Amino acid sequence: MERLYARYELESPLPLEDAAAVIAGEQSCGTFLRLPGETDELRERSGARIESVVETGSSPTPALPCRIRSDRYRRGEMVLSWPMENFGPSLTNVLATVAGNLFELAEVSALRLLDITFPPSFAAAYPGPAFGVKGTRRLAGVADRPMIGTIIKPSVGLGPDETAAMVEQLVAGGIDFIKDDELQADGPHCPFEARVDAVMRVVEDHAQRNGRKAMVAFNITGEIDEMKHRADHVLARGGTCIMVSLHSIGLAGLGAIRRHASLPLHCHRNGWGLFSRSPDIGIAYEAWQKFWRIAGADHLHVNGLANKFSESDTSVIASAKAVGTPLFGAGLPGFEALPVFSSGQTAAQVAGTHAAVGSPDFLYCAGGGIMGHPQGISGGVASLRQAADAAMAGIDLDTHALTHPELAAALSLFKDKR
Repeated sequence: MERLYARYELESPLPLEDAAAVIAGEQSCGTFLRLPGETDELRERSGARIESVVETGSSPTPALPCRIRSDRYRRGEMVLSWPMENFGPSLTNVLATVAGNLFELAEVSALRLLDITFPPSFAAAYPGPAFGVKGTRRLAGVADRPMIGTIIKPSVGLGPDETAAMVEQLVAGGIDFIKDDELQADGPHCPFEARVDAVMRVVEDHAQRNGRKAMVAFNITGEIDEMKHRADHVLARGGTCIMVSLHSIGLAGLGAIRRHASLPLHCHRNGWGLFSRSPDIGIAYEAWQKFWRIAGADHLHVNGLANKFSESDTSVIASAKAVGTPLFGAGLPGFEALPVFSSGQTAAQVAGTHAAVGSPDFLYCAGGGIMGHPQGISGGVASLRQAADAAMAGIDLDTHALTHPELAAALSLFKDKR
């Protein structure tokens, strides 16, 4: 019988074994009062099992407000497991099980889902990423180096023709990948279809001249029927990627688009701070990203080194490695996704990113790092390509910059990122 395992960091005013028992009951077949029908046989068959509890420390005060008073709040880790018969290979129902009401329990003063282990039946039930790293490289025409991308800014305000004019400069400058901002979808000032049509005319024109089509991730986020129609429109116009905001559309929404569309899914994690910023309650990225990869995400954002947000470099690197780690055992699909670095990225962070990932299999998106370059957009793109070339060859950036003026200008401008 298959089981699903979840590992948590837990703090409670109760002995941790008692708190774990409350959580296990709440998230399976128990409740606060034993009811008729809740037999020992039922509990044995369908109850969540406490696999381990390890206390690591304690504090006289709770990490978060707690209704139960105590002079000692114990902290540690626990592992729970559930029989697959409780929910079947269903991501939406697994999420309700491992990250549902347990966060609200009075017996909990801190709780964080650290990791989850999906059994092999999920590999058979879900298709996973349709393109991943290899498929994305093939469509973008980038074989063996980091992909260089950017974001259309301003986030909102540009009309279709203004957006296409910016894309013209980016494609002429040699960009590999362009994406809509998560705030830009189908507003009246920049209707989705008009934007796609204007942008793809530019992209197709350059592709006919230089033999390589830049990948543009158009933000299709909306109602499910709207997203399907928008995905079809992108494909009909020759587009090679679509983008969604994961927390806006949910697991069921991503699954629906994965089944419908035949384009890579560029998945933005905006809203992630709701789950991650508190160290005392939420979900770790290592657990969170597994749900989306199984649902079909081809690209997953992981933030960036020396980013503009609150996340540490250590956390960013762990996230990037997580999305490339196979989910299931030998002989089963790994469901690996392409890590996407963004947020205040410039040529100065490329070498560190390459070293951290340990391979060129990543997408490196820079907005101001390209468009704010002293030599313009083409200089910004060139500086990132030069930084990537140096990193792959093991050449110090400053040494490489001596013979590459675009890189030298970027390193001088963005010296605070080093």
